[in-house]
Amino acid sequence: MESQNDKQDEISELIEKEQEIQHLNNPVDISVKPIVKQYLGAVKKVEKEGNKFYFSDGDARVEIRVVSDDIIRVRLAPHGVFLDDFSYAVPEVDQKVSLFKMQEDDDSYTVSTHSVTCKIEKANFHISFHDNINNLVMVDEANSMHWEENVDFGGYYIYATKKCHPEENFFGLGDKSGNFNLRGRRFENWNTDAYSFGWNQDPLYRTIPFYMGIHNQAAYGIFFDNTFKSYFDFGSEDVNKTSFWSDGGELQYYYIHGPHMMDVVKRYASLTGTHPMPPKWTLGYQQCRWSYYPETKVKEIAKQFRTRKIPCDAIYLDIDYMDGYRCFTWNKKYFPDPKRMIKELSDDGFKTVVMIDPGIKVDDDYWVFKEGKENRYFCRRSDDYYMEGHVWPGRCQFPDFTNPAVRTWFGNLYKELVEMGVAGFWNDMNEPAVFGSGTFPNDVRHNYDGFRGSHRKAHNVYGMQMVRSTYEGLKKLMRNKRPFTITRAGYSGMQRYASVWTGDNIATWEHLKIGNIQCQRLSVSGVPFCGTDIGGFSGEPDGELFSRWIQLGTFSPFMRAHSAGDTAEREPWSFGEFFEDINRKFIELRYRLMPYLYSVFWEHHRYGFPILRPLVMLEQENISNHFRQDEFTYGDKLLICPVLEQGAISRVVYLPKGSWYNYWTNEILDGESEHTVEAKIDSMPIFVRAGSVIPEYPVMQYVDEKAITEVTLNIYYSNYEVNSFMYEDHGDTFAYEQDIYLEKKFTVKGDAQHLKITQLIEGLYTPNYELYACKLMGVKFQVRKIMVDDKEIKDFYTDDKNCVQFKCNKNFSEIQIFGL
Repeated sequence: MESQNDKQDEISELIEKEQEIQHLNNPVDISVKPIVKQYLGAVKKVEKEGNKFYFSDGDARVEIRVVSDDIIRVRLAPHGVFLDDFSYAVPEVDQKVSLFKMQEDDDSYTVSTHSVTCKIEKANFHISFHDNINNLVMVDEANSMHWEENVDFGGYYIYATKKCHPEENFFGLGDKSGNFNLRGRRFENWNTDAYSFGWNQDPLYRTIPFYMGIHNQAAYGIFFDNTFKSYFDFGSEDVNKTSFWSDGGELQYYYIHGPHMMDVVKRYASLTGTHPMPPKWTLGYQQCRWSYYPETKVKEIAKQFRTRKIPCDAIYLDIDYMDGYRCFTWNKKYFPDPKRMIKELSDDGFKTVVMIDPGIKVDDDYWVFKEGKENRYFCRRSDDYYMEGHVWPGRCQFPDFTNPAVRTWFGNLYKELVEMGVAGFWNDMNEPAVFGSGTFPNDVRHNYDGFRGSHRKAHNVYGMQMVRSTYEGLKKLMRNKRPFTITRAGYSGMQRYASVWTGDNIATWEHLKIGNIQCQRLSVSGVPFCGTDIGGFSGEPDGELFSRWIQLGTFSPFMRAHSAGDTAEREPWSFGEFFEDINRKFIELRYRLMPYLYSVFWEHHRYGFPILRPLVMLEQENISNHFRQDEFTYGDKLLICPVLEQGAISRVVYLPKGSWYNYWTNEILDGESEHTVEAKIDSMPIFVRAGSVIPEYPVMQYVDEKAITEVTLNIYYSNYEVNSFMYEDHGDTFAYEQDIYLEKKFTVKGDAQHLKITQLIEGLYTPNYELYACKLMGVKFQVRKIMVDDKEIKDFYTDDKNCVQFKCNKNFSEIQIFGL
């Protein structure tokens, strides 16, 4: 009898024979090649359309577009067809160009402006960029621009590779952990809920595909405007190569010429925008926790601030203020009359800020869900099922914020909260974060402002478009008042709509260091209004760590303490009277320096300057500064060196060229050298650039607590000319857009027996105060006479710190100080 195994063998033989016959009748087409990377051939054709030049190898096309005198855009179409020219990051591509031209020689084409030349090699399509004296700044590596077909989704994986020179260093990319200098590392851009992230962990919450390189002492920038998951390699895989690539979309990048880092940052800001002027109160100290509830707890926190005389402008309500975590609702058990509570807080000088998440609970009795469902405002998957996932409220659906109609609808949902008096809004979980899966699946569809796309394309802009919806909705609802918004996730250009914080950090000394670097990196990456969770979100700081964090936070553009609900409370008084006094001292310093901090913000908004400036930005020609990452300047007048080591009572500080005053002692130190400076727990190294004029307000418990009767001008002697600026406006309206502001320029210059201070005033705003209280530091001679606009000031004196003090009219044009 035939066994079962024998029978199976016989069947297998028959199947194999049948397959052989089928193969003979239908041979495999061996001409079908596996998908491989494809490269540009030699240039065969050139066309010009206005400021755009098209170079083709007969199939692929490359567009070279002269955006401005200093910015050139490069685009690649693998088979000659470009995608729609649309960007959430760059509202308007073209800027002012003085003159540009194209030239051809035997080996190459060049497209030039008065400051930068883009060279295209005919034989291999290599692209290089040169300055106006023909110094090479950046050049393609072999087989630079290339692509690979994506058979699963359509489109292409796209790549660009540049030469990485031995002395070249790299900076930027926004939200990255680890050392400030990016050399030797690889990064991924995919917005991620990175709870309690660590040193060198990647990716994090935001995508900013913009970096700067310094080569031949010249700085340049690359902005890779691609919203898909993207990657950057700065000599990690190959020390001789810098690469950036993406899982989809178009190879499109902007070359931004320097030669100084400051030039690059300003020109990047000209593309992606600057932060609008914030309400002045948002530069004050802000207190947050997950969560302050019920109402009695919120009122107790507010009472403690005022009783203890610790300035504070805002108190936050995290997700527990909502009814079952449903956005735009209130938990009436915890907050029975929120409008009354908000008014009472406001009467005591506190603004209320609340959280709004993107996940909308699936509940037909919930009015927000009902409206979104009826209008088909929620994201759908490829087979038309709604995108659903679990977050704080449970099962949720998610608005498609890339749809303009959805943004308008969602922005109007804030109406009731605004009418209640809520002053600020915090968009969290908008990477978007989904419990379990991490984020949306790739097949979720998005409107993308009519340009269509899957979640692969829209993921990195989802949070930016959410906070855009919030900001634009609030701007309408609050009429002429400036909105205050915060976002956790975003993409290049998010600064037009929101401030940011660095996410869910940890109460460790390492995270104090990480936060210091992150804020500097965000600032030079076009996102100026940034800060950390002071004290750490998770974990337990001791009093020393918290106070050192308060000191760093005093000089972070966004100053907010925040902590998780399973940690001990951490208000400025939580660690005993000794640390409370230190914390009060530095928070008061923040309020005294308010006019300076506000003026620096204007310099960013109006001129594109970063608020925080690392030492490499100040002296990029000094190679050692490429690796310094502790010190930074706030604006260009105050140098800050936070204390980042436990138990430290001193630290080494590098001072850039020029002379610098110790803020606490008025001791003068020379720049371009290191100094060991005292840094006990109640202090932190702060230095003022010689020649500076630093305005100060009196200490207040909250911004605009009382009318200002005079502004103090701290004037620091210098024997070379130095300019300083002070900006003033209403503080909470958009009147500055109609020139209702004052911009004051002070110039200081002295010699052995004379000091002159001049003031130029522009603008239409009229402040209420009439007087300056002037304090002259470091005067090299005994003062004999003070003249203000040709009138002698008799009433002046010199205090025990050799500081000369007197008062004068706020509208002076010239002050002259004469020695004996």
